[in-house]
Amino acid sequence: MSAYEPVNRQYNLLKEKLLQYYQIDKNQEWAPLETKKLKEGNSNALVSEIKNRLMHLGDLNETDSTNIFDSTLTAAVKQFQGRMGLKPDGETGPAFFRELNVPVHERIQQVLINMERIRWTPATPSTDYILVNIPEFKMHVYENGKLNFNMNVVVGSEANSTVIFSGTLNQIVFSPYWNIPPSILKKEILPGIHKNANYLAKHNMEWNGGSVRQKPGKSNSLGLVKFLFPNSHNIYLHDTPSKSLFGESQRAFSHGCIRLAEPKKLAEFLLRKDSTWTEEKITQAMNLGKEKYVRLCGKNEIPVFIGYFTSWVDQNGHINFRNDVYGHDKKMAERLFSNNTIALTAK
Repeated sequence: MSAYEPVNRQYNLLKEKLLQYYQIDKNQEWAPLETKKLKEGNSNALVSEIKNRLMHLGDLNETDSTNIFDSTLTAAVKQFQGRMGLKPDGETGPAFFRELNVPVHERIQQVLINMERIRWTPATPSTDYILVNIPEFKMHVYENGKLNFNMNVVVGSEANSTVIFSGTLNQIVFSPYWNIPPSILKKEILPGIHKNANYLAKHNMEWNGGSVRQKPGKSNSLGLVKFLFPNSHNIYLHDTPSKSLFGESQRAFSHGCIRLAEPKKLAEFLLRKDSTWTEEKITQAMNLGKEKYVRLCGKNEIPVFIGYFTSWVDQNGHINFRNDVYGHDKKMAERLFSNNTIALTAK
């Protein structure tokens, strides 16, 4: 098979949506709409404009030119918000209009950029696997090639961006130590020790040779469990005591590793074929206060893909868009659209 022939099914799903967006771009000229807070029951001249736009984008199924914000529009607004990674509250506000006002030609460019990414992505595995999509701030866990569950994640901040790569998850560490990386030791821990002699004790830390580690426990920065897939970037999946961040719609806060909203759920999934690991035993291991390694052997090891997709078609057939959190789209756009060949050939 040619390296240029896309094998991932997302390519053709996006291509279908691309053709729809070309039609919208060809037939509609949309000026930016003013930002106004509106919700069900409101009446405003702007409502008919919102309905028209959502109808063409596929979120509203019927033509309706009235100015009444009704329950049908609420459902359409929620669907649009969900596709954009916004909180689906069914009300319009600054974030809603920011996404609604993105020009169609920019969405077309975004789709083309992601089609180019997917061109080099392997075929979707028919086995168990984990996909973390950085701009979506989500982890997707697949069983026998079918989606089993999704989970919110926190990824690296722009300054500490999570690396795009693949690996094999083969170890679970319950009640882990946090071996503090040299960069964090230098920037945060040593200055803390300099200011306060009790800094290490206060943060449940200790010297370990020439480095510092945080002892297992609920206050540990890795939480109660971590999941290892050996890689040169020293990136792994882990729990966190900072649960509030999972409620944010934008979740790029970490030093580069990936924090999980429901780590116990992932542990249960990975150990489900081993009858000795009951839910109770997993809970006990997470709260043991003593580090415990569990190796996943052979067929229980699971591929992990850390990807970067700002546009894709979801399980419901809806096209999604997300912000270019690390600027990778911008760099690719400079390469792809320096001349317009890709846009022309895709039509």
